[in-house]
Amino acid sequence: MVKGTKLRKVIIIGTGFVGTSYAYALLNQGLVNELVLIDVNKEKAEGEAFDLNHGMAFGSPMKIKAGDYQDCHHADLVVITAGANQKPGETRLDLVTKNAKIFKEIVTKVMTTGFNGIFLVATNPVDIMTYITQKVSGLPKERVIGTGTILDTARFRYLLGEYFRIDIRNVHGYIIGEHGDSELPVWSHTQVGAIPMEQYAGMEDIANHPDMKHIVERVKNAAYEIIDRKGATYYGIGLGMVRLTRAILNNENSILTVSALLEGQYSADDIYIGVPAIINEEGIREIIELPLNKLEQDKFNDSVAIIKEMTNTALEAIK
Repeated sequence: MVKGTKLRKVIIIGTGFVGTSYAYALLNQGLVNELVLIDVNKEKAEGEAFDLNHGMAFGSPMKIKAGDYQDCHHADLVVITAGANQKPGETRLDLVTKNAKIFKEIVTKVMTTGFNGIFLVATNPVDIMTYITQKVSGLPKERVIGTGTILDTARFRYLLGEYFRIDIRNVHGYIIGEHGDSELPVWSHTQVGAIPMEQYAGMEDIANHPDMKHIVERVKNAAYEIIDRKGATYYGIGLGMVRLTRAILNNENSILTVSALLEGQYSADDIYIGVPAIINEEGIREIIELPLNKLEQDKFNDSVAIIKEMTNTALEAIK
């Protein structure tokens, strides 16, 4: 259900750490009227719904329940967080075969209900799982969105703000490419206020400055460091998913770095990958194609090649 809908109904498939962090943030921010939790473990979904409902007096009035796939029929947004967990020492791309099979089953069940809304995918490897969701669902590419590099971009802005002692909201920049090891910063379009970062920092060749290279490595390794310490990452991505939900349900036309299907942009085709895009009630309104310098384009091409290979592996897994 898209364009002008008033239901504001969201389905979460998967009530693990990410799904429940997202649900908790939705309750606090008052974005939706109805929230349905679906999980292969029905009792887990019921327990989470009970717990969230008991905090309703302190949050925003809404309907929260455990449900099943039939609840997807009139939903505005189906959010998929289900899948195998990333284990310590395991990359996001190691998950591809396991999660592709899980996704084929989930998306097929959703589509048999007549669902005609927007899919938001958060399960890793997110670029590949978003591609699988679009192919299995048959929905227009605009209505299948992955969380992409929204969290990587937030980490990048946070670390730059911390380094330069600038409010993160006034640090503007993007991490693009794979949500994973081959992602890259777009230094050529990174700014403090309206000032190019290179000029503000007084750094020539900022991409090769030791401190900035360290920041980029911290962004890339953030998930691994958190997983090593607490087993999983969920608060940051949960909040990023709420930001995307707000952009969709409130028809904001906001620019966010999501996993979107490229059709020639950035010299890539038939691939879901993290890029800036305008998000509104129809999903992805438009992909923002930043002019990249040669180094950035080369790194982006490398990221494309990695995702393409893993996407082909996923497609083989669901034949």
